[in-house]
Amino acid sequence: MREASLPVSNGMKTLQEIYAEYNVMPSLQLHQLRVAAVAKIICDNLGKSLDERTVVLACLFHDMGNIIKADLVYFPEFVEPKGLEYWERIKAEFVAKYGTNHHAANVAIAREIGLPNASITLIDSISFSQLAEVVADDSYERKVMQYADIRVGPHGVLSLKERLLEGKERYRATRTERPYYETDKELEHLARAAEQLEQQVFAKARITPEGITDKAIESIIEELREYPIA
Repeated sequence: MREASLPVSNGMKTLQEIYAEYNVMPSLQLHQLRVAAVAKIICDNLGKSLDERTVVLACLFHDMGNIIKADLVYFPEFVEPKGLEYWERIKAEFVAKYGTNHHAANVAIAREIGLPNASITLIDSISFSQLAEVVADDSYERKVMQYADIRVGPHGVLSLKERLLEGKERYRATRTERPYYETDKELEHLARAAEQLEQQVFAKARITPEGITDKAIESIIEELREYPIA
């Protein structure tokens, strides 16, 4: 596995400073860091040229507005230590500023932060509902980002099968939005697309899907906390 290389900060604003400015929940900060770390370890071992920084930046900020759709009582541990009332107030502030569409909020925030257009385009082009489109797309930046997002659940890295089942159970329990796979047939279709994507990503990689674990990305997460943004 090739050693990961990260840019050195030159007094620029860091990831953690931006997360603090936007009052991003610690659990959501960690989710974005995990997705970015999974994407980075894949990029560093892909055996294919792609724009790694564009992918990493997109992953680090892809869910900035997701508190808008969050059911804050579903994971009670995520609202501590500040408490449910505090985060409900932050959620209301996000809705007041960005509206009720979390995806549109994610894109709007990416623009506010000043991310490169290529990273903003990536943020706007991934979701579970677009899996088949990602498989058909030639862009490996999009493939890697989508795959990295699939592999990370609320509490850490999961296999594809585990992640799909976790998502199905969570969306059915919270009903915060219509899940993309309400029936077994829909889940089967999504699983097939996810498997195709995994095959594409790892076709010539120097790492296997089984090599993507919480332990494997632990040190990358710590480096990414000080990732220079702009």
